[in-house]
Amino acid sequence: MTTAQTYANFSAREARGVSPAYERLSLAVSGDDEVLALLDGLPPAKRQPNLLFGVVRLLGGPVEDPAAFHDYTLANWPRIEAQIRTRATQTNEAGRCAVLLPVLATLPQPLALLEVGASAGLCLYPDRYAYRYGDHLIGDGAPVLDCEATGVLPPLMVPEVVWRGGLDLNPLDVTDPADVAWLDALIWPEHAHRRARLRTAAAVAAADPPLLVRGDLVDDLPALVERAPAEATLVVFHTSVLYQLLPARRAAFTDLVRGLPGHWVSNEAPGVLPYDDLPEPPDDAHLNVLALDGRPLGWTRGHGQAVHWFG
Repeated sequence: MTTAQTYANFSAREARGVSPAYERLSLAVSGDDEVLALLDGLPPAKRQPNLLFGVVRLLGGPVEDPAAFHDYTLANWPRIEAQIRTRATQTNEAGRCAVLLPVLATLPQPLALLEVGASAGLCLYPDRYAYRYGDHLIGDGAPVLDCEATGVLPPLMVPEVVWRGGLDLNPLDVTDPADVAWLDALIWPEHAHRRARLRTAAAVAAADPPLLVRGDLVDDLPALVERAPAEATLVVFHTSVLYQLLPARRAAFTDLVRGLPGHWVSNEAPGVLPYDDLPEPPDDAHLNVLALDGRPLGWTRGHGQAVHWFG
């Protein structure tokens, strides 16, 4: 897929109906030869829309007006490029816990949670948040995570978590204002509710910081698994992480995680992991596949706002 096609696809399938600013901007970039030429000078993994747009937002540049974005990007490309080359998309959306909860609540309790691609670790606190599935409220924490659930009954309670650990190439610290600023920059422009949710979830994590380890999700995973308590059910999980890996590395991770004790929960775009049979998605929006131990269970929206269960 060319860079132009990547941006056009992002506009039509990910941003449409979710972020008018990014829908408009990514469509404009898909036809902007000057910006595309700059992007094509980067490694393929660094050309993605969320990374470019997040860096421009972090630097104070405009993302609402495509013409202003074009001018700013060309005028400030050395600064933008430097940030893109050193950063990664680390959207740490606590709302994704709402689509993980129907799986986590069914596993033998208590749980030892280990997230790969953990960013700042905000998804390691599903027991501390509250959830609203329609008019069904679960838990009494904050923030309250809203999720539309079809095909599955909402869980009756939050899970019991006795250990939480995360692995990331560049873990972020929720007590560091610069790291929180990057997480904020990755939130799409119109999503004020997600910014408020980030601040509340970050306060939860800062009050009881998780164990976050800098490392590779293949090479360093076994050592972190050894630190989890044996009396708890180990759950290795990830959301929108594996698409950033080359296929061979993805396969190595899959082979490794299948051999670990406990359970494996994945929430990745279709095509990232192999499945023998997937039903048709409920719509043409960009959806992830929620799976337990390699068995697909449902379609989910990227920020945790909906789960369509079929498992």
